[in-house]
Formats: sequence, C-alpha cells, structure tokens
Amino acid sequence: MLFRCNILALVGGRSNAICPVNKVMIWDDHQSQCIGEISLRSEVKSVELQRHHIVVILMQKIYVYKFADLKLLHQIETTANPKGLCVVLQSSGQMVPGRVEHYASKRTRFIMAHDSRIAAFALSQDGTLLATASSKGTLVRVFNTLDGSLLQEVRRGADRAEIYSLAFSSTAQWLAVSSDKGTVHVFSLKADFGTLNNDRLHNTSESHVSSSSMISSLSFMKGILPRYFSSEWSVAQFRLHEGLQYVVAFGHRKNTVLILGMDGSFYRRQFDPMTGGEMTQLEYYNFLKPEETL
Repeated sequence: MLFRCNILALVGGRSNAICPVNKVMIWDDHQSQCIGEISLRSEVKSVELQRHHIVVILMQKIYVYKFADLKLLHQIETTANPKGLCVVLQSSGQMVPGRVEHYASKRTRFIMAHDSRIAAFALSQDGTLLATASSKGTLVRVFNTLDGSLLQEVRRGADRAEIYSLAFSSTAQWLAVSSDKGTVHVFSLKADFGTLNNDRLHNTSESHVSSSSMISSLSFMKGILPRYFSSEWSVAQFRLHEGLQYVVAFGHRKNTVLILGMDGSFYRRQFDPMTGGEMTQLEYYNFLKPEETL
C-alpha cells in the first residue's frame, strides 16, 4: 500500500490466483480496478511503493520503475534474496537491498553486518540509520548509513530465532523487534541520532535511565567474560503466541507500539521508558474474528 491511500501493489499467488507470480498489478481500490501492470521473467519476491517509484524485488535483481508511466529507471543486481528484502526511504531515492545504495550521489556502500545471512532490516525515517538482524536472530545491529560504521549492538536473546520485523520510532530513540519466539522487544538507542554527524550522545534523563536498565549487571567485566554477559537487552517486552508471524511499528502516541499478526490480530501497547518491563495493553482487535475484540 502506498502510505494510507487507495493505491496497492498486488502480486499473484501460487494457487488459485488471478495472475501469475511474475506479475505486479497496481490496484486502485477507489475505482476497484487495475490501473497498471508490470510483467517480469521470474517470480516477484516483494514490492515497495514510493511516491514516485515502484520497486520490484526478484531473487537476484531489483527493478525501479517510474510510478507515473511505469518506465524502467534502474536495474540492480543483488545476491540471492529469497525473502525479497528491500527497504525504500520514502523521502528520497535511497534504497537498501542488503547493501546501502545512495542514488543521489551514485555511491554504493557495502556493510558487513553479520557473519550469517541477513534475515531482516529497517531504515530510520531520515535514512541515516540501518538496523539489521541475521538468520541466527540473537543480535540486532544499528549502523550509520553514511559511513557504514557500527553504532550499537543489542541482544534479543541467547537462542536462535527468526526475526520477522524491525522498526524505528519516528525519533530513532527506540527500536522494536518481533520474532518467532512470540515476544516483541523494544530497545533504547543510546546515540543522539538527530546530531549523528557530531557524534554526540543523548543527555536526557529518560534516555539515560532506559539505556542503563538494559545493560547486563556483569558488563563491568567486558573483555573477560563472553560478550553475552555485557550485552544490551530490551527495555520493554510483550509476549504473544509463539510461532505466529507479527509485524511491529510505533504509533503516533508517545511510547506506543502497534503489532499486527498474520491471524488478523491487532494490538496497541504502551511501554514505560523509565521502568520498562511488560508493556500495558491499550487496545486489541481481530479483523478475522471480530467477536474476540476486547
């Protein structure tokens, strides 16, 4: 969906679909009709919509089309990308398909984020921060997209997990993570990313409290004990059904997290940045089972 408007990108499914898996339909829900089609030679893994562009992700290639007339603008070769991972910054032409590509300056920067395959990533709203998680799902790393430097590393847990989604808050002060373990985590990001180029840290009391609360009590022995004991942990958590896929985002209301499950469930939760811990439920609704609404 393009923002909150009536334009959607639809891709054919594998069974009983009205169009094949190699076709993208641009659908106007207000007119209830298809207003454009893009046909490709191989299966479409995912689609990203921007105000002026349509980005189509295949297994080893990304195509960028002009929204107005579907003219092909760019072709980008990638490594194998079975999940169709790609993030498009809405305010510019910057795109991250497993690497950071600055179209404005025609520079490509590769970030060696993890030893294992990347499973999920997300951009901050201004495009200066990139959060990544690997197929191991234990660590999440935050990078500066301008120079590729590692800014922060946080730990989701000790055991392997499949990361489903990552999301920055609008101010890039918080990072939310969901996985197949059924727990949504919220991490405090310690750097003042609004003044990233000046390398300053947050000096607000709220950020200081929440950052210190998620660092292991054995962090003073960093370099002696394994890295696990000096890890930065989540400030707040919310436990859901294990194994079910959930997508997370931050709400407009301060310190609120929105969670959408593939079973039709919707949660709106609030966390306390000072004390952390279990989030408070503000709203629940199931779009597929309205009778379960609280």
